[in-house]
Amino acid sequence: MHSGLVIFDCDGVLIDSEAIACRADAACLAELGITITAEEIMQRYLGISAAAMCSDIEQRYGIVLPPDFVAVLHKRVAAVFDTELTTMAGVEHLLQTMQHRRCVASSSAPERLRHSLSVTGLLGYFGPHIFSATQVARGKPAPDLFLFAADVMQVPPASCIVIEDSVPGVQAAVAAGMRAIGFTGGEHCLSSHAERLRAAGGSAIAADMASLSALLSKA
Repeated sequence: MHSGLVIFDCDGVLIDSEAIACRADAACLAELGITITAEEIMQRYLGISAAAMCSDIEQRYGIVLPPDFVAVLHKRVAAVFDTELTTMAGVEHLLQTMQHRRCVASSSAPERLRHSLSVTGLLGYFGPHIFSATQVARGKPAPDLFLFAADVMQVPPASCIVIEDSVPGVQAAVAAGMRAIGFTGGEHCLSSHAERLRAAGGSAIAADMASLSALLSKA
């Protein structure tokens, strides 16, 4: 086993979930009379927590969302995931063959993370090594979550590689002193996405799991 640590983001890296989740978010907000497209949610809020998204929406629209709105959102997304969620193509082969230690560090709440990984059959590849932004003071783009994961896994930040599909995630990895590889294999990634991840500090871009595997084999 390789002594380095690969830290995977979950949504948009291990599972092809971002477009599905953004559509569910938009539907929930529409029921409250807030018109925002799934595409706009994707552009503005990709990679940050639901709580941070709701806080920003309250400020932008001058409203107060219902106190249980995040819980309602999580329930709606979980129901959609049960029927529509898929793994990222090729991810199981990558997890079966990679030599590095691995963990998950995500902006999603712990229950959503475990649900997503269970539904897609990926939970067993990570065991207990699943970390959520709810465990730290500041979510991405702050480095707290990745530093926490590295500390628990007892690997120095300089020996960690972060796989991220979002700009805040790449920024968080760079701030943590870790190498960031941008991943653009998800349904939500537009043609400009690779440029944005590189501009945020991504040292390399993987368009699919085969290219990610090739990058990791050299690391």
